Amino acid sequence: MNLLLTGGAGFIGSNLVHHILDRPEVARLVNLDALTYAGHLGNLRAVQSHPKYQFEQVDLRDKNEVVRVVRQHQITHVLHLAAESHVDRSITGPGDFISTNIVGTFNLLEACRDAWAGQLSGKRFHHVSTDEVYGSLGPTGFFVETTSYAPNSPYSASKASSDMLVRAYHHTYGLPTVVTNCSNNYGPFQFPEKLIPVVIQSLLARKSVPVYGDGMNVRDWLFVRDHCEALWQVLTRGREGEMYNIGGHNEWANLRIVELICDLVDELRPTLGGNSRTLITFVKDRPGHDRRYAIDAGKIQRELGWVPSYTFERGIRETVQWYVEHQDWVEEVKREKAR
Repeated sequence: MNLLLTGGAGFIGSNLVHHILDRPEVARLVNLDALTYAGHLGNLRAVQSHPKYQFEQVDLRDKNEVVRVVRQHQITHVLHLAAESHVDRSITGPGDFISTNIVGTFNLLEACRDAWAGQLSGKRFHHVSTDEVYGSLGPTGFFVETTSYAPNSPYSASKASSDMLVRAYHHTYGLPTVVTNCSNNYGPFQFPEKLIPVVIQSLLARKSVPVYGDGMNVRDWLFVRDHCEALWQVLTRGREGEMYNIGGHNEWANLRIVELICDLVDELRPTLGGNSRTLITFVKDRPGHDRRYAIDAGKIQRELGWVPSYTFERGIRETVQWYVEHQDWVEEVKREKAR
């Protein structure tokens, strides 16, 4: 395959590059990334000279450039991860989410439809989405692939829209698509504005740790390397036109996660003085904050045999350890985004 991976300099994308670049099925991997605030080429230093790897700094909103990349590199497979993804940013500035997540996806679909016209055999367009499109759950129940969409933030609404575009291109034009909807990811290279890296960085700096509302909002957490393997399985073996939910079977309230990270930082950095839980501070809840997400990942397990290999306790320990040992990466990312 000549694989186009969009958003490959971001958190999940860069982990995915490392995870699949040496697979024998991959003849060429083209990483398309606009290098907005969350994209960092430092995540990919280890592969930048790899003979299979090529980087294209392109914004998905630039239709002509997207068409060029797909045609020039004779793309046969797409893993579409590029998206504006931070809920708080979508509340204060929704425009970028509409233009990138919806229009950008449309441009990519059109580029593939044009390049693959009459030659759909051996092609695959894999759109990577989120469980947030389903809205909020009560104290029981799970999201399944047939759960109705009910997005509650501009971010999740933009992802729901792009999901529907991909579905429409399969049913209208026969484009060979698959869609995955995943729960919250964590692990190395996550931009330091998301919950887990924010908590780690605050604790290392001995600053207060902000927790929204009462801290009892529940999420299903998945280690990023498990997600990468699930994406590969769906890309290569998933049934055309299908959706697959990817989850960790691993529900945690935000406050419980923060407390666990506090304890891990105290253990891994005892010179900081301990008692990190005293830094927890409750702040005003954000608008439209969904109470609970939980994924039923039974379909991908039944059809493709995928199950997570990391427990949360193992994954979160490795993640905290990685951030403790890679403060140079954190500072580099902060300097780069401050320019």
